[in-house]
Amino acid sequence: MTVTVPVPAMPRRRKDPSEIRQPANGEKSVLLAAPRGYCAGVDRAVIAVERALEHYGAPVYVRKEIVHNRHVVDTLSERGAIFVEDTHEVPEGARVVFSAHGVSPAVHEEAAQRSLDTIDATCPLVTKVHREAVRFAKQGYSIILVGHDGHEEVEGTMGEAPEAITLIQNPAEARTVELEDTEKLIWLSQTTLSVDETMETVDILKERFPHLENPPSDDICYATQNRQVAVKKVAPGADLVLVVGSSNSSNSVRLVEVALEHGAKDAHRIDFAREVDEEWFHGVSTIGVTSGASVPDQLVHDLLALLADYGYGDVDEVRTADEDVIFSLPRELRKDLKAAGLETSNKKNGADRNHDLR
Repeated sequence: MTVTVPVPAMPRRRKDPSEIRQPANGEKSVLLAAPRGYCAGVDRAVIAVERALEHYGAPVYVRKEIVHNRHVVDTLSERGAIFVEDTHEVPEGARVVFSAHGVSPAVHEEAAQRSLDTIDATCPLVTKVHREAVRFAKQGYSIILVGHDGHEEVEGTMGEAPEAITLIQNPAEARTVELEDTEKLIWLSQTTLSVDETMETVDILKERFPHLENPPSDDICYATQNRQVAVKKVAPGADLVLVVGSSNSSNSVRLVEVALEHGAKDAHRIDFAREVDEEWFHGVSTIGVTSGASVPDQLVHDLLALLADYGYGDVDEVRTADEDVIFSLPRELRKDLKAAGLETSNKKNGADRNHDLR
């Protein structure tokens, strides 16, 4: 499938492409991974802030980054969203949106104590993990949570049952963790992890604790898995893979790792096309391109336009799955929009949504 690349609005001052050492065969191309970019949970969260600003007016406070993407956060800030680290920074009685990564019960309680008007934009797939943690803790299970210490999603999940949950970050920790002797043991995971590393961690845990039970369904979200499958397909044929995504985006960072593990000769993560280092092009015939689940597709098109400047204008899309998941807007927002006689659905197409955040 050939993709039409838009011409960038602003010219870039770049080195003459003839000064870049050319690949031996002289051919240049781009393999564009699909699916890429926005997932349904990110889409829902970003639109929730946009609709809140439209309906209630600025300012609308947001606890943490609504999603882990610099461009999205900066754009929403320009529109009147105020991002804070915690609820105590929000004026009493004000409106606050909880990010897609979820929060613990303690955060909900603090918000209630400060009479905050909350909009919970937690991704429904993260909410599913929260509910699993609560359910299994009530049933007397000890829970192993596979995830990254300090990540907002992990903090929110652990806050649901802190006495029952042990955090394991990687295979090395799985080999050394000491657990209380219990017959009821189950594992859950952060939704944005590397599928391969998570299963490596779980396999080690099962060798040590054979009675360890699996969650009732996959916790790693469909979008994270789909983007990793797509980059695995692209990586073997790429001299260089470029992943558009922010440094605090767990799934974007994982895409770089997956690309390198599955055949890419080199791979880098960037927030914006302007961060590309010309030295990366030396001897490169084929460039793989993808983006994390919180990245507007416009940022990918900006990168494709830059690559075209260097002769990488032949773009083939490598599609491994189709996604049609849509999550409804947060309940609190839908209620207020409905009361005002306004549209409450979340069925704009992806191109329109990405255009909103240019």
